[in-house]
Amino acid sequence: MLCQVEQSNELTDVNAPAPQPLHVTFREYDKAAARSEAALASEIALAITYNGLSQAVMMVSPGNLEDFIRGFSVSNDIVEDLSEIYDVRLTHFDQACQADVQISSRAFWALKNHRRQMTGTSGCGLCGVEALEQALPQLDILQPVPLPAAAHFNGIRERIEQAQQMARSSGALHAALYFDAYGNAVVCREDIGRHNALDKLIGALQQARIDTRVGFTVVTSRCSLELIHKAVRAKLGTLVSLSAPTALTVQWAIRHRLNLIHVPHRNAPRIYSPV
Repeated sequence: MLCQVEQSNELTDVNAPAPQPLHVTFREYDKAAARSEAALASEIALAITYNGLSQAVMMVSPGNLEDFIRGFSVSNDIVEDLSEIYDVRLTHFDQACQADVQISSRAFWALKNHRRQMTGTSGCGLCGVEALEQALPQLDILQPVPLPAAAHFNGIRERIEQAQQMARSSGALHAALYFDAYGNAVVCREDIGRHNALDKLIGALQQARIDTRVGFTVVTSRCSLELIHKAVRAKLGTLVSLSAPTALTVQWAIRHRLNLIHVPHRNAPRIYSPV
């Protein structure tokens, strides 16, 4: 089915319907055990072209693909902002989707000039990078913003679990969430890939023209350097992770004036940036 993505400024909240998990039959490691069903996360292959030029093929969760394409385009420096995306057309197949994206001439020229083949995976976000300059790019320095109030982190893991509709039924999914200035979870995006989840969130927030310098963004995954790149390019104010960051990640957050906070399981939140 061929469908054109409609442009909208409406922001989908955390209670919006999520793609249904797939039910798979299994039995325990016992010949006498009865067969049961488990709900497992679904995934599809997504191929993205820009003005007819193939750029990436990756495995993603099937929901919120328009958000993912917008966020992927911004956070990978293919477009400067959403005004350079003119059209998105999705062609759906049984286990795959083709996304044909029309972008501005300026963005397309820059893409061809600096193009690299990127075969996305749910693990390494640097697959296909051909030069150190691309792995460690020059990024703009952000304008500092105040840290979120400490009270916003009370019970945050439980609130994240409530917002993760897909993970509750199927598991095996990362999430990226935006919390507003009052500490309320406004939007949640989930995916098998941690980079994909953040890209989906960035796309949703930019489409709705939400000022992400206010409030904070949470990722449930390991906070890798690539996520810092995406956060800085999307001009997020505060990035919060549930897993500890690496030393290099902290250095980049400090250098680019991105607030970076880690929320451990049993200890108080830790502020790594600003120092």
